[in-house]
Amino acid sequence: MANVQFMTEQVAPATTSFNKPIELYVFVDLLHPGSWQLQSTIRRLQVRYGHYFTLRFILSTELASLNTACQQLNSCPSDAELVDVSHPVLPSIAVKAAELQGKKAGYRFLMKLQEYALINEKNVRSCSTLNEIAEHCNLDMMEFKSDFRSMEASRAFQSDLCVTREMEVNEVPSFVFFNENIEDEGLKVSGAYDFEVYEHILEEMVEEQLIPTNPPDLEVLFKRYQTLSTEEVAAIYAIPEKLAERELKKRMLQQKISRVACDSMSLWQLK
Repeated sequence: MANVQFMTEQVAPATTSFNKPIELYVFVDLLHPGSWQLQSTIRRLQVRYGHYFTLRFILSTELASLNTACQQLNSCPSDAELVDVSHPVLPSIAVKAAELQGKKAGYRFLMKLQEYALINEKNVRSCSTLNEIAEHCNLDMMEFKSDFRSMEASRAFQSDLCVTREMEVNEVPSFVFFNENIEDEGLKVSGAYDFEVYEHILEEMVEEQLIPTNPPDLEVLFKRYQTLSTEEVAAIYAIPEKLAERELKKRMLQQKISRVACDSMSLWQLK
């Protein structure tokens, strides 16, 4: 059974999309292994039921660590010295700096950061790696570097920590579902569960049978997510993994995607 709790009225979100009846908050610690495992589940929800919900990631890390990280950032007089700085909270501040260039930019950065943590043998806690990720996401680098060191990015991260406390989220990852009626209680699901658990909760929240969207062509899917595992592709298209592997190899021979070396899973990346 999933660990499900109803939230009190006062922690309901400030805004909910009129066209999408559900607002989904996902609480993650960017360096927590369990948070990475949620990526496939979130993508399946987006592909099949993205027309029902808006998604917001809330970054959750110890506040005491944030103060130390800010001191390290502010103590470096130049970008050259900043390159060597490394701290567990810096990835979260970097995501917030990216978000200052738009929600989509922040989401791209978060996804690429997850990819780096999973695939690359680089330290995602270091400023040099975070700058590299920003370049891969085609961010305005001058703006990113300025925002990364600004109080605005740190305050945005502090705001996430406040939301974490207000919603009494004590475990990451956690999901919180809200419907469009702000007087109704939210529903908190602590921990990670199978896709079907979240699918069922979403259906309960909308109070009607869910109508899934057909997944796009594989090429379109890769343009959206850049990197996908064989297991993800099989799950999204509801096909056996052997068939998914065969289709992926076809695209690799066509030089549309490439295989990525990864010990934990079979990964493919858009060329």
